[in-house]
Parts: sequence; C-alpha cells; structure tokens
Amino acid sequence: MVAKIKTGKSLKGAISYNEHKVMKGSAKLISANGFFREADDLTYEEKVFRLQDLAGRNQRVTTNTLHVSLNFDPSESLDDDRLTLIAERYMDGIGFGGQPYLVYRHTDAGHPHIHIVSTNVDSDGNRISFHNLGKFRSESTRKQIEKDIGLVQAESGKPTLQLKIPGPVIYGDIETKGAIRGILTHVLKNYRFASLAELNVALARFNIMADRGSKDSLMYKHGGLRYWITDNAGIKLGVPIKASLIDKRSMIRSLDKQYVLNRALRHGRKQGVADKIEQALDNCTTMKDFQLALYRNDVYAAVSRNDDGRIYGITFVDHDQKVVFKGSDLGKGYSVAAICDRLAGDKIELRDHRTEQQPDGKKEVTVAGAEFFPNESLLALLLSPADYHPEQAQENLFRKKKKKKRQLKH
Repeated sequence: MVAKIKTGKSLKGAISYNEHKVMKGSAKLISANGFFREADDLTYEEKVFRLQDLAGRNQRVTTNTLHVSLNFDPSESLDDDRLTLIAERYMDGIGFGGQPYLVYRHTDAGHPHIHIVSTNVDSDGNRISFHNLGKFRSESTRKQIEKDIGLVQAESGKPTLQLKIPGPVIYGDIETKGAIRGILTHVLKNYRFASLAELNVALARFNIMADRGSKDSLMYKHGGLRYWITDNAGIKLGVPIKASLIDKRSMIRSLDKQYVLNRALRHGRKQGVADKIEQALDNCTTMKDFQLALYRNDVYAAVSRNDDGRIYGITFVDHDQKVVFKGSDLGKGYSVAAICDRLAGDKIELRDHRTEQQPDGKKEVTVAGAEFFPNESLLALLLSPADYHPEQAQENLFRKKKKKKRQLKH
C-alpha cells in the first residue's frame, strides 16, 4: 500500500474533485465517517457543510484540508467493506480517527485506490498538526496495516504501479485520462528511451501512442503533444488527451531533457540487449522467427517500413531491462540491413504483402518474408504494430485534405 498525502485550503475543492468522478462513473462514495447519516443518503451540500462547519471554528487555520489517497497493488482484490476498514485503520493511526471524513473508491486507474477527505480542525476548534504527518505517522501506520491485513508491501513508498507491470489498456474499460496517466507514470519512470519514436515503441505494449501531429500543424510547431489509446494494431481510438492535462513530465520540453539523461543511463544495458539478439540470431532464419525468439525473452523487435513496404529500421525494447535501442545504436552488426543479411542473406523478401487477400478472406501480414494472420493470437497482435512507423501510424486518417487554391484570373 502506498499513501499519498495532500494538504490544502479548499475543502469544497477536494470534495468536488471526488464528486465529479462519481458523476462520471469512475468513483463511488463508500463511507462517510461522523456524518450522522449513511453515505448514500448524503447530499453534496451536506458533505461540504459538515467539514466547512468544523473548519470555520478556527479562523486562524487557513490550511484546513486533508486529502489522502491510498493505493494498492493491481493484484489485490479489495471490496468496499475491506477498503472502508483500511481507511478507518489508517485515519486512526495518523490521529484523524475522531474527525468526520469521506472515503471514495476510484476506478480510473490500473490499480485499486481510495481517496479520503477530512479537515484538521476538531469540534472544539483545535488544530490537528500536519507537521511531519507523512514521515512520523503515515509511514508507520501504512506498514502496520500491510502486516495486519496482509496487503502487498510497498518498499519505501514506491507507487504501486511499479509492483506489477500494467497490462495493455482496453479502450472503454476505464477512464481514458486515468488509463494514459497510469501507463505514462510507469513507462517514464522505468524505461530508458532517447526519442519520441523510441518512447512510442515502448508505449505500444500498453496500447498508448504519443502524437505530435503532422509537421505542418500548429500543435507540432508550438511543441504540443497528445496521447491516444490504440487497439492492438496501433489504430487510434476515442479522443486524445493533451500532455498538459496529464503531467508536466509527459510534455515535449520535459521529454527532451529525459532523452539526454536516458542516453547515459541506458549505456550499461546495451550489452545485455545485444546478447539476447545474438542468441536469437543463432537459432533463426526468418524475421518472424527472430521476433518470436526475442519475444520469448521479453524483447520486442519493432520493424519500420516506408510507404512502399520496404523495411528501413528496427527498434528493440527489452521489457525486462526496460530499455529501448535502435538497432544501429547497438552497433553496425545490429542495423536492420545487417540483421536481415544474417537471417536470410540475399533471399530475404522485403515486399509488403499486406494487401494480398487469402482464400478465406483474411489479410496476410508479412514481417520481412515471414507470414502470420492478425487476431490469431495475442502474440500476433503484439507483433503486428511492427508494421507501422510509431510517429506516423494512422496519421493520414486524421489529416485533412488540403484545398487547392484558386488562381485569380487577371
């Protein structure tokens, strides 16, 4: 369990944040401690009034809002009663057990979590100190609850998304913004990549795509960035979310700085990736077999093609070491030309057969001469995004056709 504590000056704002989630269907009020009525019977006004009434009993206290989120490992299945018990134990442990508080269960991320809203002014107008609340009270309480209730333990308060690798996002299952934020938090903190294209290859595993727009768009010129949920074939779904609405770390300016740092941090992992590639090359004769062999070793090889269907690049994502490299960055022997030459020499087929129809009506997909049918298995779906360039996939579907300018006759 991971506890994140925020203090503020707006009780109404903290309640409204959670109530907005409830209205959207991505949260639920599961407990209202000290409100003298059942949670389901409370109106929005009653929730706000109860806490603001207490806060108003000490006008000298301006920072009067406690907003806590308790986050759990994705593997844990916790019902409302168990979450209510955890919230009760936590609030008792940090000295807020006698305060009225609201407990909301959120479902807009890849891991179970709850939000708790309360105030630090008691019924007598006394202030409950926030000083070192996280260091001295929250941390010890968290560990005790993990031990007593049998929760997955979090080391040093690390986010729970690091405890288990999140799976691919399924569009419509959870809120788009929350899903994208959860995956980006995991990838940006853990993966080492040196360009937007490399970030996209890492994100492809989770059905997320970063998009700058076409080079002549205003978004591209002003350094904008947006994120899409995609299907297993890399097709954009729904409505994109602007990077500025997610996290400043997901914006172009922050990413540019991270690229520089990642180039240095990933250097020590280069040999490990090269060793896995060598092992796969020793036992394969086709690109498909090569990709499958790497996949079994938790490495994804993304092949890029031009409009004519010819391969021009290959990028490797080692999901075990959480590092991304273009083949050429690993060395001359790992460029796409060198790899193709080692796999099949002059016999390798580089033509794109994706438009050829099979007798059963299925589309045939060719990865450097090795054929498989989409949607036949999860593995096939994982491999299929290799046939598009990460920054250009489906761009033409959303690009408006330019109108021809009429020439004025003189």
